[in-house]
Amino acid sequence: MSVRTMFFGVVQAYLLCSIIDITAPTYALNSKSLSSTPSQRQATREILSALNRRHFVDLDVDDQLSERFLDNYIQRLDPNKSFFIQSDINEFSHFKHRLDDELKKGLNTTGFFIYDRLKQRMDERLTQVINSLERTPLSVDFTIDETLLIDSDEALWPQTIKDADDQWRKRIKAYFLNQKLSGENPDKSRKNLIKRYQNQLDRIQKNNAENIYEIYINSFTELYDPHTSYFSPRTSENFSINMSLSLEGIGAVLQTEDEYTKVVRLVTAGPADKQGELKPADRITGVGQGDDEIVNVVGWHLDEVVNLIRGPKDSIVQLQVLPSGSADSSAYKVVRIKRDKVKLEDQAAQKAVITLTNQNKPFKVGVIDIPAFYLDFEAFRKRDPNYRSTTKDVNRLLNELQLEGVDGIVVDLRDNGGGSLYEATSVTDLFIDKGPVVQIGKDGGQKSSNVSQNNAYYRGPLVILINRLSASASEIFAGAIQDYNRGLIVGSQSFGKGTVQTLTPLKSQGELKMTESKFYRVSGESTQHRGVIPDIAMPEIIDVSEVGESSYDTALPWSKTFPVRHGNYLSLDKFISTLSQLHKKRVNSNPDFIYINERKALINSTNSKKLVHLKEEKRLEEKADIEKKSLSIENKRRKAKGQTIFKTFEELTEYEKKKSEERSANAGTTTIDIKDDAILKEAGYILKDFVDLLLQPSGRVAKTP
Repeated sequence: MSVRTMFFGVVQAYLLCSIIDITAPTYALNSKSLSSTPSQRQATREILSALNRRHFVDLDVDDQLSERFLDNYIQRLDPNKSFFIQSDINEFSHFKHRLDDELKKGLNTTGFFIYDRLKQRMDERLTQVINSLERTPLSVDFTIDETLLIDSDEALWPQTIKDADDQWRKRIKAYFLNQKLSGENPDKSRKNLIKRYQNQLDRIQKNNAENIYEIYINSFTELYDPHTSYFSPRTSENFSINMSLSLEGIGAVLQTEDEYTKVVRLVTAGPADKQGELKPADRITGVGQGDDEIVNVVGWHLDEVVNLIRGPKDSIVQLQVLPSGSADSSAYKVVRIKRDKVKLEDQAAQKAVITLTNQNKPFKVGVIDIPAFYLDFEAFRKRDPNYRSTTKDVNRLLNELQLEGVDGIVVDLRDNGGGSLYEATSVTDLFIDKGPVVQIGKDGGQKSSNVSQNNAYYRGPLVILINRLSASASEIFAGAIQDYNRGLIVGSQSFGKGTVQTLTPLKSQGELKMTESKFYRVSGESTQHRGVIPDIAMPEIIDVSEVGESSYDTALPWSKTFPVRHGNYLSLDKFISTLSQLHKKRVNSNPDFIYINERKALINSTNSKKLVHLKEEKRLEEKADIEKKSLSIENKRRKAKGQTIFKTFEELTEYEKKKSEERSANAGTTTIDIKDDAILKEAGYILKDFVDLLLQPSGRVAKTP
């Protein structure tokens, strides 16, 4: 996964806030309208030429692509279908076969025209709403039984101004109901909403041609794949600052989704990861500095939110978050994180030993946790013999674990977002003999290969543990182990990031990040989109529709190319069925796994809701029902484990708060948590079963020629 992709995520759009049409459509731009600059027109020609020559996929820039381009641009500007009304969309549809012709000429006229219409609508609507909130006493009736559609995919464009007005009324009502249910003062809620809309109004008025062009052209580049994007001079400059060694922050990968800033993943061993409360797919709705008032950031540009979150080392940032999977849209929480640098030593591989019972004999499982594939490039470049790397650390840990007499190894790649491709190949080298590890190229085309150079250092029983946040370099390592039949892959389907990007400066202005090739396993299968499928699956609470490559609409598909000759260590297929049966027998009665499955089912049921009730009584009933189910799920686990049950949901909340505080207090520690990690323990039991089936008298896994 490229560094730029990890930091910015996929979407670089500056998504704006809701408005509606209150004037008749006009074609001509007004005197204050912005227009494309000569350098932007040259950039368009350069981008189109580069995509045609070098992108992984070959798209015809024709009328069909023009239609998709128009739809994507409108969706970027109005993700919730609350900006334009149907008459605007009807007018814009006249341009659906024009955009491709304009691109070929380097023109961006239609993009600026549509944006100008948006700006007019926002100016008028936000001014109207702000004036209304400032002069009208707050009076909202929460006894009326009505609903608000929150699924933008199913929402229709407002047919009339009256329809749009009613949608705005419901949105504002939903906001005040959420605030009331969260215990917020009504007058403060009103002032916060005014401030939110005023900030949006200020930003739309300050937007310049650079902002507009970046939104427009990335609506086009995104059609190729989500990791191909244009960086304006401003974005490139901000990126250089963000990626500098002096950067301090929270260690979170963010992207814009609809009006929200969404957490894609956490940087392993970063401040947010150590603090423990922020999770992938959480939506950040507000940011505060220290103990200062939290600023609402719904509808803000991504770089503006990043600038608020970033700050000096040891300072505190508050994030107001709507947790992923929360059925209650008023269930915000505030996460306090101390900013810090992500230190190489904090990402270092670690070891632990789990002792299980095997036929009344102790079975020792060696665990190696690899948070990232790291390499101290500067020390390596200077030929410092003491440079730090994943390979050197894992080699040392393998030696220590073997001296401790472990019966097998579990390599834990959960939440490992990737890192150095060289290190992924080099670590694989510790477990397999000489041979190819990964191919890089195009379907059926010429490819380069990264290869294992040495004989395997460790030949004992091996299990690789992955999850949805295991990405890129992690998938290369796990995929190679699976293809060589060197060990079992257990856990859940990995992220599926299997594309390679290059960054090219444009002669005119800005830079183009473009997908030029894919990673392919030695079997010929790509890791793109599908990721690595475990031999034995285990559940996790992460929603795969929200997190992972397949969650992007324009992600490149899975594909195959020619396999390359590689070794084969074991015939695992005939054993996987037995191992799966033993696994299922354990987890079906395991209170922790029952909890995971029931919690996931509750989250899925809440995520599937497309409407939110605006009647307070019904919302309170929903909230009480969710709290009751959550308490029941937790107490069911605690009872089965002989722990004290909670009498009320408030007790559970207080307990979770204390656990969070303990995590924050111990944020500097790097020990592996074995006690409460049911999935890691189960990986150990799978390894035990594996050894029972495969371990030879010599104590080594047999290798087939």
